[in-house]
Amino acid sequence: MDQAIKVDFKRRIQSYKAVSGAFTQVRVPDLQFLMLDGHGDPNSSQAYKDALATLYPVAYKLKFFSKQKLGRDYSVMPLEGLWWADDMESFTSSRDKSQWDWTMMIMAPDWITQEHVDAARTAVAAKGEAPMLEQLKLDTLKEGLSVQTLHIGPYDAEGPVLEEMHQGYIPEHSLRMTGRHHEIYLSDARRTPPEKLKTILRQPVSQDR
Repeated sequence: MDQAIKVDFKRRIQSYKAVSGAFTQVRVPDLQFLMLDGHGDPNSSQAYKDALATLYPVAYKLKFFSKQKLGRDYSVMPLEGLWWADDMESFTSSRDKSQWDWTMMIMAPDWITQEHVDAARTAVAAKGEAPMLEQLKLDTLKEGLSVQTLHIGPYDAEGPVLEEMHQGYIPEHSLRMTGRHHEIYLSDARRTPPEKLKTILRQPVSQDR
């Protein structure tokens, strides 16, 4: 089989590009993700650590399967998260992480099927290092029209930016929030100083009529 050409979806999909210091409106295509749900502070929650310890092995197993068996290579996409709480002020002002619910996820190309995911799950399970395999799902996220910005800096400094997005830009442009707060982690937090972390902050919206 000929050498597969590697696809970088971060470059191909426009909604993976954002501008620092400005809010922009984007139309996000329907995309499928490996997903795991949980609750609690990501800094201390065992479920959060287990989710990441499950997502990455399966994502890389799928990448190598796609390259070797399907002849379609691609770069594994960055970690992403959907975040919500009963009181959304826990994101903007109080930042009470113990109240947060989340879905952590990694995008999978549209040619990856549930059968492929099941095979990857079985292969990863044989190594015994992914604790949330049973809860892992492949699902499509439909966000459509969204407002987003590129945040550069520590995660804990996101609050004022989100407050400006939620209470300033969105209502001022006759929009209303519809889906869950979405973060795309473009930097590896294990290797990047907090002040240099790059994170896309996204909020799905609709026209307020």
